[in-house]
Amino acid sequence: QVQLVESGGGLVQPGGSLRLSCAASTSIFSSYNMGWYRRAPGKERELVAAITNRGSTSYVDSVKGRFTISRDNGKNTVYLQMKSLKSEDTAVYYCNARLGTYGVPYWGQGTQVTVSS
Repeated sequence: QVQLVESGGGLVQPGGSLRLSCAASTSIFSSYNMGWYRRAPGKERELVAAITNRGSTSYVDSVKGRFTISRDNGKNTVYLQMKSLKSEDTAVYYCNARLGTYGVPYWGQGTQVTVSS
């Protein structure tokens, strides 16, 4: 069982920045593929960014050039740096961890990001 704890959400004005963090309780964090998902009101959950255990990254088109996912295996933490935030980025953001492609997915409790003036 892996526990994931997100932090860093909040209210920010359009054009602003936030950095989300997700701390994982596992001794083999470096083996996990990690991802950030979000669910906006009335919308399906979507994968925003992912980073493999080898450090390869991928992003949904709507955040490319604005969001950066990274990981610090020494701190068992994955980050999502968000810049040039837009109102459409408003959502609850969830951290996800999975071993390999078909491992059991683990989820954090979510952190609210609200982009509004």
